[in-house]
Amino acid sequence: MTSPTSGDREKIVSKLPGSLQQELKIRTAQRGIDIQHAVEEGIQAWSSLGSNLATIDTTGAKSYSTWLPSGQWDRFRTDCASRGVPLVQGLAQSVSLWLDTNPAPGVQRPVLVKRLIVCNQKGGVGKTAVTAGTGQAFAEDADQLFAVGVSKHFAQARAEGGGAAIDEPIHEQLPGLGLRVLLVDYDPQGHLTRQLGHELLSHDGDSLTNHMAGTAQGKLSDLVVAVDGERFGDRLHLLPACTDAFLLDVKLSGVRAREAALERALTPLEDEYDAILIDCPPSLGLSMDTAVYYGRRRDGEAPGNSGALVVVQAEDSSADAYGLLTSQIDDLRADMAIDLDYLGIVINHYDARRGFIATSSLESWMAIRDPRVVGLIGDLKEQKEAVRMKQPLLDYAPRCQQSVAIRALAREIA
Repeated sequence: MTSPTSGDREKIVSKLPGSLQQELKIRTAQRGIDIQHAVEEGIQAWSSLGSNLATIDTTGAKSYSTWLPSGQWDRFRTDCASRGVPLVQGLAQSVSLWLDTNPAPGVQRPVLVKRLIVCNQKGGVGKTAVTAGTGQAFAEDADQLFAVGVSKHFAQARAEGGGAAIDEPIHEQLPGLGLRVLLVDYDPQGHLTRQLGHELLSHDGDSLTNHMAGTAQGKLSDLVVAVDGERFGDRLHLLPACTDAFLLDVKLSGVRAREAALERALTPLEDEYDAILIDCPPSLGLSMDTAVYYGRRRDGEAPGNSGALVVVQAEDSSADAYGLLTSQIDDLRADMAIDLDYLGIVINHYDARRGFIATSSLESWMAIRDPRVVGLIGDLKEQKEAVRMKQPLLDYAPRCQQSVAIRALAREIA
């Protein structure tokens, strides 16, 4: 049956196996095409074939509707009848033909490994949660669909340079990014390690600090552990922290070319990953210098592939800390003659119910155009619950507002 629409398309209702419906939904999202146009192309291709295709099992086919150009469905009915093919079978073959001729695109991997330093020397702003969540969003399965979006008010604020509230997010279903990700717990407090359900490395064993200080006991890759979660496959890994990182600045003081110590330690791992995220300590010491140097733009690297992601809150002390951090980064840029890109500002733990301080601070952050705000994440219970359960947020509450916003952030900087 058909139902006319005001445009040049009409609604058609038929049946299609559930597996084909799901595969069509995922594939069109992967290729950035509307489902209705894919079905249209599939029917056109099927109708032009010189012979019938192999029969598809349509047992249990479910109701299915879409919009096709006016008259195409009637012509398709005629073609099916002339070929002796049931209408539902013809539609299944058409969709299958489109899927076969439009394979899933490969994961879009960066030419050079992305190196993200997630930073702010002010503690408590949520650097660890943003590091973990962004890494999880990078690693989600490219053959599954996930809710991605931003707040309506955030979208308006991004366009207008203002805005004072966060609302229910607008979201759509998009494929995961499918990147291979390494999370590096560079904070001696070890929050990232514990939040993801792992233990800190033994003080008596090997560690990132030893590799940076030139006293390594083995390969750094031997310390890396996998972060569990079906949506991540084996793409999300963690380099746990060790409490010896409290001594890192002291140890680095005697290391030659100490600014490059983190890069020397992590370079052997880079070929295994598409993105490496550094959860920086709340510090402006030598360890932060090494992180800034690691996140610099390398020769031949595209602007924005790597750099600093600054996490703040919508309150005054974050603004003060932001000024100190950017001053240090600017000094390092000048002293070491390096280019470090700001990937953007993430406003975390936002809650408009806190009143004027929160809303006016949000407006101030939104007014900054360079670097711009790339993420607004609400202060909701799911993140705290995931930490308590020692589970990745995107596994624990994949459809909560925080997860939806984190995925939007990941796509802004991917």
